[in-house]
Amino acid sequence: MVDKLFYNTVLAQTFSACGNFLLASNTYGEVATFDLQKILNPGDGFGPPCRESEYHFVAKSDMQVCSMVTTDKFLITGLTGEISGWDWKTITSGSNPKQSWNIQITTAKDAVDKPDVNSLVVSKEDNLLYAGCGDNKIYAFSLEDGKLVRTMSGHEEYIHSIVKFGGHLASAGEDGFVKLWDLRQKECVASLQPHLKEKVARPELGKWIGTVDLSEDWLLCGGGPRLSLWHLRSMDVMTAFPLEDMGIHVAMFQDDRILVGGTMPHFYHLNYSGKVYAQVPISSTTIYSVAYQESPVKVMCLAGSSSKIDVCSNFTYRDQVLSFAPRIKSSNFPAPY
Repeated sequence: MVDKLFYNTVLAQTFSACGNFLLASNTYGEVATFDLQKILNPGDGFGPPCRESEYHFVAKSDMQVCSMVTTDKFLITGLTGEISGWDWKTITSGSNPKQSWNIQITTAKDAVDKPDVNSLVVSKEDNLLYAGCGDNKIYAFSLEDGKLVRTMSGHEEYIHSIVKFGGHLASAGEDGFVKLWDLRQKECVASLQPHLKEKVARPELGKWIGTVDLSEDWLLCGGGPRLSLWHLRSMDVMTAFPLEDMGIHVAMFQDDRILVGGTMPHFYHLNYSGKVYAQVPISSTTIYSVAYQESPVKVMCLAGSSSKIDVCSNFTYRDQVLSFAPRIKSSNFPAPY
């Protein structure tokens, strides 16, 4: 039997509230916990070249953990049809993690399947949790009591990615649309269809948009169409990046750079005009998740269609590789198989 811990896909990553732990989730409902201080500041003789996780816990057996985000108190996991909050104290102490709360995504009466929670965003300003889901909708839940406070409709197919900047939210979907929402209004205020732009379109890869990011003046997106940079005032494409990829799944602004990953041999650092600052070799055929932080431990972690997670301590080169398989077998957790 194939060992799912070694042959799997890592869909999401996040850091603990204290910043000392990396958490990664896979398609089988497992969440792996890595101690970053041990990995990046090891003592003498610590660790093999490919380091393994401290321990695992099961968010929900045989149900993929599609997305994860962090608040001061909770790790939040997005699964199929539900969102769960886990107490950070029980995770970082190495004890059996405890689920503190659970939100069920209400589906239409005629719906056959529950929707995947593909993307999560926490809004600290109003203490809301936004969820982009597989039923084409974005939901906003109160983090105080878990109640649904808003539903945003407009996409015709499932949502891959959402991002919030100030009072605006952007969403990207399988339908080829990128939608911009002013959170003070009920309807979306602008829409883009990148596949309709000749210099961006790649019909052989489809119209789906896998990722989106926002800044004050710019919108970044990619998927089947090329990675492209759009000016928010003119709503026109300013740069189409000529990468040799077979689909973009992650793209984000980082200071004056653009970070991008997908189905290609490298993870790229680019400027806004497309100049390559750095290209990092990766262990996965496709990158689905990127997590980075500046403190207390500076690190960037790249994960995707592999049990391996690439670690870049200065962001521009890979200096370690982590393994999803656990290093410590704890009696608190059932054997996976």
